[in-house]
Amino acid sequence: MGEKRLESSREYSVSLHRHAGVRPIGTMSTSSALPMDPDCISPGWLTGALRERFPAAAVVSVEVLEVRHGTNSHARLRLEHAVDCGLPEVAFLKLPPQDPSRREAVNKTGMGRREALFYRTLADRVPMRVPCPYVARFEEASGSFVLLIEDLDTAGCTIPDTVAALSFEQAVLAMGDYAALHVRYEDDEIRAREAGWVDRMPRGSDFGTTLLQYGLDHHRDRLTDAFAELAGLYIEKQSALEEVWERGSVTVLQGDSHIGNLFEDHGRPGFLDWGLIHLGSPLRDVGYFICMALSPANRRKHERELLERYLEARRELGGEPIGFDEAWLLHRVHAAYNVPASCPTVTFPENAIPAQARTSAAFLERAECAIEDLEARAALREVAGI
Repeated sequence: MGEKRLESSREYSVSLHRHAGVRPIGTMSTSSALPMDPDCISPGWLTGALRERFPAAAVVSVEVLEVRHGTNSHARLRLEHAVDCGLPEVAFLKLPPQDPSRREAVNKTGMGRREALFYRTLADRVPMRVPCPYVARFEEASGSFVLLIEDLDTAGCTIPDTVAALSFEQAVLAMGDYAALHVRYEDDEIRAREAGWVDRMPRGSDFGTTLLQYGLDHHRDRLTDAFAELAGLYIEKQSALEEVWERGSVTVLQGDSHIGNLFEDHGRPGFLDWGLIHLGSPLRDVGYFICMALSPANRRKHERELLERYLEARRELGGEPIGFDEAWLLHRVHAAYNVPASCPTVTFPENAIPAQARTSAAFLERAECAIEDLEARAALREVAGI
């Protein structure tokens, strides 16, 4: 029964990505001359990039429909094709940020490389709804990248409201998706064969500690006491906390499924932004989703049942057993991770556009509510004496 469920989930994902005459995107090589701006995506460059997966591709023209700049640069492109080779008319482009200093900072995180490798090697395999990949290139030396993927608007998908968030029914579906992902890649042989490049997240980055310190120094009055305490603890004992969050069984994690990185495909949850894909404890993924994808009220009402649904799905798939009491304690421990995950929000930039400010406020509210409700600080003391 579990194997059937896993395979049907995989078939759902793969069917969305299969095109006539398409080669596996994992066969492509990296490029040494990547476009840095949406306006630099020429028909000739894009034709060459697409032919690594779509041999018959021939782009006649490229029109930039929309550009948005945030952590990265996003654009929607209209493509005119000389022949019908299964490619869409509109696609979504993702590049590093345009500002040189921010681009360097983002490239150093390795997020672009990880996401490009995900779309090259795993997007057609993971048992989850993810955007279909068309181009995924990166430069090993600089960390720069170019991603061209399915345009969700054209596909009839929607982005959840950051305040209302996902429904309980959608969260139940996500628990099944996570169970299928985690159980599959808990198998050492499968993980080595399909996802051998996925590794632990590098430790010791000062990105989060720097932003959290800025928040404490400049906006302490806008942070709850529980959040501020854990922020100070993370700044002081980053390595020890990261070690605690890595304990337990190892599998491939999506790594960043908060409300801003999700979409809906006619009721089914989909998963965006795979730049933090890494190896780690399965409860890190599940807990982060429950805390940061649901509204605080919905989380409080349903989190125990959702955790039980996840554990049940694992059992049906033959996964390594995890008892509820252990899972609940780990859920509380991983709630503390919501503090470094919130580091960009605590700077409270004055020039943030209303939509960004609303999303950041909802993100921070979720984190602050979760660490208080779940008594994350007490859980850290119980588990690790920190």
